[in-house]
Amino acid sequence: MKRILLTTALVAAAAAPALPAAACDITVGLVMELTGPAGAYGQAGAKSVEMAFRDVNEAGGAAGCKLVTDTRDSQSQGTVAVDQATQLVNIKKVPVVIGGIISSVSIPILTSVTAPAGVVQVSPASSSPTLTALGRDGKTNGVFFRTITSDALQGTAAAKFALDQGLKKIAIIHVNNDFGVNIVREFSAAYTRLGGTITSTTPYNEQQASYSAEASAAMAGEPEALYLVSTPVDGATIARAWISGGGPQKLLLNDGMNSSDFIEAVGAQYLNDAYGTSSGTSKTASTDYFYGAYEAFSGGIKPDAPAADRSYDAGAIVALAIAKAGKADAAAIKAAIPQVVAEGGTPIHAGKAEFAKALALIKDGKPIKYEGVIGPVSFDQYGDITGPFRLWRIQDGKVTTIGEMSAAEVDKTRAELAK
Repeated sequence: MKRILLTTALVAAAAAPALPAAACDITVGLVMELTGPAGAYGQAGAKSVEMAFRDVNEAGGAAGCKLVTDTRDSQSQGTVAVDQATQLVNIKKVPVVIGGIISSVSIPILTSVTAPAGVVQVSPASSSPTLTALGRDGKTNGVFFRTITSDALQGTAAAKFALDQGLKKIAIIHVNNDFGVNIVREFSAAYTRLGGTITSTTPYNEQQASYSAEASAAMAGEPEALYLVSTPVDGATIARAWISGGGPQKLLLNDGMNSSDFIEAVGAQYLNDAYGTSSGTSKTASTDYFYGAYEAFSGGIKPDAPAADRSYDAGAIVALAIAKAGKADAAAIKAAIPQVVAEGGTPIHAGKAEFAKALALIKDGKPIKYEGVIGPVSFDQYGDITGPFRLWRIQDGKVTTIGEMSAAEVDKTRAELAK
């Protein structure tokens, strides 16, 4: 009977079609702020990275493998983020961690986990100058990159933009963390040197039920406008408290407040004199692709959600760097990241067809230059990008671009102020 069963099994196996070998997977770790004050950032960012990986996988994959994500929630807390990143690096052995979104998450991941382990870290939206300083001081092992410009530049750009719009006497309310403290320091120095007056500076702690006290304190000195450095959820609560308390309906906002959710929560009718800056935003074919496809892919998250655009670019750059490296090796990927956005390569944009072209060029040993949703970027020796600032205004519930300031212009302004 055993011989009959064995013979039958062998015959059946011979008759069955041969199954393809299982494709290999390369896992990339994501540490995103899925909950907490920056939850809107992380949820949008995670979906963007998944979309970039989907597009690359459909184009043929990276290094002959399928890219998959292992996504962890930092809860917008540095200590939680370190725990999650440690598991990804030490247990899952990921060669890359994408995240965090906010600087108070990215910095402890970098200093406690990725830099000591030599694992690549790419942050889509952490803009603190501290990250540049860590690189300059040799404390990052060169593993850190980000797809947003430093607040050292954005603070200066915001100051000049505010004065250009006639906002000459301003109060400040800012989140009391590394991001908020640094951008306000840079803004304040530039704004006062350029002739502006700051009536008060009020820090706040996150996730409070009410910010009426902070709004009232900021109204002292009769400011003409409010510079609000925040995230969409807390920012909406603060803006409502400011407006309901009689604060002037003139606002200056940081890049993360460029959000339809923020506008809807506050009320579009109160934000027709709201201005802001965003970094690294020059329209490309990638921008058109992303804005046309993201909402359907994400299940309804809007493409202008905070950090959505630059998170797609972070995912795309990582994917192309893995393809360029040819393996899931952190050191090889680190070396490949600047190469896939370097000058002189064939321009590559977002989407399956463009990534297929990129993979073919990489296979042939030819250079590529990814030009992303936020525009063409390149990385300096500290992993910082250089790029223009988008100057925008909210009117009738929509964000409208009203100008652009190049990084060279910002650098020139900073140099003149330093004299």
